[in-house]
Amino acid sequence: MQETIPLIEHLPYLGLFSLLILGTLGLPFPEDGILILAGILTARSFIKILPAFVAIYPGLLMTDFLLYSVGRKYGRKLVEHEKFQRILSPGRLTKLQEKFMRWGGLMVLFGRHLFGVRAQIFLVAGVMRMPWRKFLIADAASALITVTLWGGLGYVGGNNIQTIRKNVRNIEQLVIVILGILVGGALLFWYLKKKRNRLKRGLLQRPSHNN
Repeated sequence: MQETIPLIEHLPYLGLFSLLILGTLGLPFPEDGILILAGILTARSFIKILPAFVAIYPGLLMTDFLLYSVGRKYGRKLVEHEKFQRILSPGRLTKLQEKFMRWGGLMVLFGRHLFGVRAQIFLVAGVMRMPWRKFLIADAASALITVTLWGGLGYVGGNNIQTIRKNVRNIEQLVIVILGILVGGALLFWYLKKKRNRLKRGLLQRPSHNN
């Protein structure tokens, strides 16, 4: 994520919004990572909570609706396209369609929180011709949970980053001490075992005296 920092520094809110859009287009900007970054920046007072929410929340809805619109426009033709087959295979499409028939909008509400299937679920929602109002309502509720969860995690982590660094240093020191003890113990064991073997060889080589 280092390449994202200049964009964040100069236009933080527009930068976060743009990263969400770029991530949807296939660039390596994961949604959860961007939300955590926003939480950290908020905790460190680089950005403010309300403007960050106003930039991020609509961005999430727009990227989700974009995937939904692609699925709605092209339908099952998606799985015939090489690019989209990497995202949604014919077999996967069939399985998700069966789940949509059973669960409907709940697939959108809870599916976005399942790692690796978020984009697939939004595409299938479009393929299944889910009413766009129903999709937006379910997605808006789901996105609110996502923002709260990952943004809150980043915020807590940003507030405690110094404590985390200190704990990491303490753990590193403890690991070094433990490793030192283990290495010292192993060397001592090796020395005692070698000494005992020498004594055994000495006893075996000693000539016996008959009375």
